[in-house]
Amino acid sequence: MQYRVNPRNGDCISALGLGCMRFPGALGHPDPHRASQIVARAVERGINYLDTAYLYPGNEACVGMVLEELGLRDRVFIATKLPHGSVDGAVDLDSIFDEQLRRLRTDHIDYYLVHNVTSPAQWERLRGLGIEGWLARQREAGRIRQAGFSYHGSEGDFPVLLDAYDWDFCQIQYNYVGEKYQAGTAGLCAAAERGLAVFVMEPLLGGRLAARLPDRARRILDAAAEPGLQTPAAWGLSWVWDHPEVTMLLSGMASPEQVDENAAVAERALPGSLTPAQHEVIARVIAEFNRANRVGCTGCNYCMPCPRGINIPGCFSAYNASYAHGWFTGLSQYFTASAIRTSSPKLVSNCVRCGACVRKCPQHIDIPARLEDVGRRFHPGPVGWALKAWSRRQA
Repeated sequence: MQYRVNPRNGDCISALGLGCMRFPGALGHPDPHRASQIVARAVERGINYLDTAYLYPGNEACVGMVLEELGLRDRVFIATKLPHGSVDGAVDLDSIFDEQLRRLRTDHIDYYLVHNVTSPAQWERLRGLGIEGWLARQREAGRIRQAGFSYHGSEGDFPVLLDAYDWDFCQIQYNYVGEKYQAGTAGLCAAAERGLAVFVMEPLLGGRLAARLPDRARRILDAAAEPGLQTPAAWGLSWVWDHPEVTMLLSGMASPEQVDENAAVAERALPGSLTPAQHEVIARVIAEFNRANRVGCTGCNYCMPCPRGINIPGCFSAYNASYAHGWFTGLSQYFTASAIRTSSPKLVSNCVRCGACVRKCPQHIDIPARLEDVGRRFHPGPVGWALKAWSRRQA
């Protein structure tokens, strides 16, 4: 495993971290047996950083149980996150953090983040509630080792937030189609220039730069394949690791086999290892991806559950697939996502524009408007009539 050094404290962190949000299992109920297999294989392959969050249903408790049962707590760095929207006063900071320690079965958090910050104003609100003094007390007590934040705001606000507190690290979304999205490349460099460790999330954009890459883009990568770069995932991860400013990237690996695949790439993908010709290949893939990509949903499920039962990420995935892989492929996925063959289908037309999903989306997608786009794509003419007829027949 390749290791990179946290410039703030000298920690040697595996270049590949395990994002635990997408552990196999039902929503809110990660499968502990499969999670244990994944964590065990990750540590065996040299991964020493595990990322979870208070808001990932059932996830902190699962991580804590697995680490305790495997006896691996002292071999990994645990990262978890403060849900700042749930903090209304100083007492909430203590109650949330104490609950996290109980869930994770530990007496300290190695890397603690303010979760999903979208603007400096959110940090200023926390400052008004006393978070700086609270963090100082937790650090002094040894209950928090490093303090940082995960970011989903604009490129312009990112440097303001970097300078608003003496952070140890930050976590940003970064991938080869997102150099100018959110913090972007400018933010990556700005954080590194300030001496912060920079951790990357969504290096494969929720899998859309791997198994769900548009067909024409995948053919470009297949034609350029060589040892170490034989899959779309390997290309996407290697592109991120090519940047020396990146300390670690997180991958939501859902099986021991995925751990093995990504760990093998991590061993080869050193900073600056991609050639100019390989960067040109990526540029061609970006052009094809942008041509097919219509909704920037990463499938994080923060928007769920929808009050009207709509499978929002599933519908957006089907919509994008209809452009990347063909209309009938997308339609088939939409039929599955909307449960059209059940007695209570959840069509995008069920949306009442309540806005609950918009407030939760870290990508800032106008979800109701884009669901209308999905409807126009899949509900025209005879298809729309068929869907309505099926709905009436099943009602």
